[in-house]
Amino acid sequence: MSGSLSRTGKIALSAAVISASLAVSFGAGSTIALAGELNIYSYRSPILLEPFLTEYSAKTGTTFNVVHAPKGLVTRLKSEGAATKADLVLTVDVSRVKELADTGLLDKLNSPVINKNVPAHLRDASDTWTALSLRARIIVVSDAVKDGEISRIEDLADPKWKGRICTRKGSHVYNRALLASLIAHHGEEKAEAWAHSLVSNLARKPQGNDRAQAKAIWAGECDIAIMNSYYFGKMKFNTKQPEQQDWAKALTLVFLNQADRGQHVNISAGGIVKTSDNKQDAVAFLEWLTSDEAQQIYASVNYEYPVNPAVSADDEVASWGQFNVDQLPISTIAKLSPAAQMIIDRTGW
Repeated sequence: MSGSLSRTGKIALSAAVISASLAVSFGAGSTIALAGELNIYSYRSPILLEPFLTEYSAKTGTTFNVVHAPKGLVTRLKSEGAATKADLVLTVDVSRVKELADTGLLDKLNSPVINKNVPAHLRDASDTWTALSLRARIIVVSDAVKDGEISRIEDLADPKWKGRICTRKGSHVYNRALLASLIAHHGEEKAEAWAHSLVSNLARKPQGNDRAQAKAIWAGECDIAIMNSYYFGKMKFNTKQPEQQDWAKALTLVFLNQADRGQHVNISAGGIVKTSDNKQDAVAFLEWLTSDEAQQIYASVNYEYPVNPAVSADDEVASWGQFNVDQLPISTIAKLSPAAQMIIDRTGW
């Protein structure tokens, strides 16, 4: 299974391989899904989905049709209405899956299997979606930052770090979710004060993606950056762009808030489209994605953390360090994201 995929080769899959292993993406003129066929709308990259779809197809004979888009799937589903061919949606942020649920596009899962495999704080209280993997939003630091100097995300507001921090734009869903967690724990006033201080401490204008912040540390532009932990693995084993291996070598990972509430995390998630004609198969696939087998693929393919507590992190990921996770209901982050965005706008993050 996932163990047959080498560390360097498991994510080096070409578009041609994906096209060969999956059915052709469907369009408006396609027929309704047949038995054993699932239509997926996905925010997740096809290259990250491929190992799951290939494994499940081999086990069950299910055929998958995938539409991938980095944004706009809610608008598309609303536009298509009852005529949509989509059976399920996979997202990479809790706010996106909550938007689908709030718009009335998702049906209840009604799955004792998912309820057993996924802790309640990582599922929708109304049972319309479930988390599938965890992504820790940590900080990475250069050798110039001493061990223990930063232990909490709140520490980034300290004036001692002025001119030493790099981040991507605050309005990106990863940073907006982080700020939403601070609102949940401290209230809007203190969260805004933190964001204002963070912006004052930046070494440069917010820019680039998470990997760009790692490159900035390697280049000596800053000493501290906010990053999703899985990017460390992606850079460390990147053979197509080997310069990223050097970026990873310049970093030390710091898991935050271990003496209090625990490390902030976001999720990838999935839900069933309300108008699906194939809900039974769609739920079965989501159930499998929360199983021990699929959770191990999440852990080893994309360096993410499993949501199923029965599954351990991949050996490589575990070597980065153990940490306690913030038990804040993940849906709370989505609810507070609009307030977080207003703070981001006011502070210029």
